[in-house]
Amino acid sequence: MKSLLLSRFLLLLPWGLIVLLLLDTDSSRAPLAPPARPPQPTAPRQPPLPPIYAITPTYSRPVQKAELTRLANTFRQVARLHWVLVEDAARRSELVSRFVARAGLPCTHLHIPTPRRYKRPGLPRATEQRNAGLAWLRQRHQHLPPPQPGVLFFADDDNTYSLELFEEMRTTRKVSVWPVGLVGGRWYERPVVENGKVVGWYTGWRADRPFAIDMAGFAVSLQVILSNPKAVFKRRGSQPGMQESDFLKQITTVEELEPKANNCTKVLVWHTRTEKVNLGNEPKYHLDTVKIEV
Repeated sequence: MKSLLLSRFLLLLPWGLIVLLLLDTDSSRAPLAPPARPPQPTAPRQPPLPPIYAITPTYSRPVQKAELTRLANTFRQVARLHWVLVEDAARRSELVSRFVARAGLPCTHLHIPTPRRYKRPGLPRATEQRNAGLAWLRQRHQHLPPPQPGVLFFADDDNTYSLELFEEMRTTRKVSVWPVGLVGGRWYERPVVENGKVVGWYTGWRADRPFAIDMAGFAVSLQVILSNPKAVFKRRGSQPGMQESDFLKQITTVEELEPKANNCTKVLVWHTRTEKVNLGNEPKYHLDTVKIEV
């Protein structure tokens, strides 16, 4: 029996050695690399958003900081917006300078006073300030090669703006228009649109104006501003409520206007002037010993 087991052992021994040798050889090989993944198609690079330049005239009054704060809170949520804030003053005020420093968004702070002879009731307002913003914009871009994408918008500080409005205006090719709420003694004013073209005006005041539109109701392509360097807001011969028409006549026609906001059927900006502040009790009581900026 022993001799039989021994003979079988000796018979199987060479085969066992061969198996061990093969296993050792296989384990010493480098592991197979995983199959190469086919190259993934790269998404096309999106062009950068055209910047929006918002020119805001402002002047000293009790609600100035409150209204600028509301406006800044809106502008912070708009991508690629540069705020051009122009004070009606001979020098930058401390209040607005501190506000700009803390605003947390790209901002250029300018100042130019309105001549005293133009501060009478019934005369157009903020002319010098809007023109100062236009001059800054042209000077900033005058040495850069075209095309220069961008959009200009006159954003008064007594309005309320929907964020959707900035999405609408960013695609402006030349001059875009839309409705404005709570203006002209009506719920809203708007361009009347037929077949994608402006054909008239729904307004509560002087529908015979060439452009019966509020300052908050249009935006202009930066390229149009640069291509028309003499287009400014006029003092000589201009009447209250006619500055929009006087300016737009220099750069476009009614037929060229681009209706936005669902063919001018959605209100995305409101002329919400702040209620006049009652400070009648200020002189009647002792003033606070701590000076607080309001």
